[in-house]
Amino acid sequence: MNYIKLLNAAFEKFFFDDRLNPTHISLYMALFQEWNSSRFADEFFVNRRELMRVAKIGSKSTYHRCVTDLHSWNYLSYFPSNNPYKGSKIKMSIIGTSDEPDMGRYNPELEQLAERYHPIREPVVYQHHPTNGQAVYPHRPLSGQALVSNINNTKQVNINKQPKGRQAVLDFFVEKNFNADEGKKFFAHYEANNWKTSDGKIIRDWRALAKNWMDRTELFTEENKPNKKGASQNRDNLKTTKTKDYGQPL
Repeated sequence: MNYIKLLNAAFEKFFFDDRLNPTHISLYMALFQEWNSSRFADEFFVNRRELMRVAKIGSKSTYHRCVTDLHSWNYLSYFPSNNPYKGSKIKMSIIGTSDEPDMGRYNPELEQLAERYHPIREPVVYQHHPTNGQAVYPHRPLSGQALVSNINNTKQVNINKQPKGRQAVLDFFVEKNFNADEGKKFFAHYEANNWKTSDGKIIRDWRALAKNWMDRTELFTEENKPNKKGASQNRDNLKTTKTKDYGQPL
């Protein structure tokens, strides 16, 4: 995938599409960045709370309207999740045509193997002598290109399966401007379940799970708010007299 060509094709389509407003474009760019972070995967999962923050969208209804519009206008395919602990799935559309050869989809396992592979007969050339027995990155920049090491540059997998303790959970909830008491409930619930989901699978990322817990809590709170517009049951709207003596003759 060519980042520049995909982005230019998207902007060209934006120019001729009068249905779009700035919120549509802001949300699309937030999704495009998530797509780029996933190495342009065929499908990837997103978190609504994080997307709204990145796209500067303050209303859930606006978010759902925009993502539904982008889906119906073939900018992407949106697969909402019915699982409260799993984000919605997005499949971005390839806008425009590309003259690049098809090199196959990105495979992180193959890339890691390629980074570790080195031909046996090829001598290793260092830029200078290693210090304390530590090997120095062997490649040199070409044509003024900056030297960037790929050590520890691959995406870490399953590094956040479980929190380091209850305080780490509380700090995360406070960082997300959420009540720390909900963090205590979250930690107690999954600690009792050995950090497994309801179907017995090991949790892959407790932070993503905590974000979905916050979303569900907000939704539950909104749905159970009392109706302030309704008449109070304790208020005497008819202004009746409560000290009437029914022993007096009419």
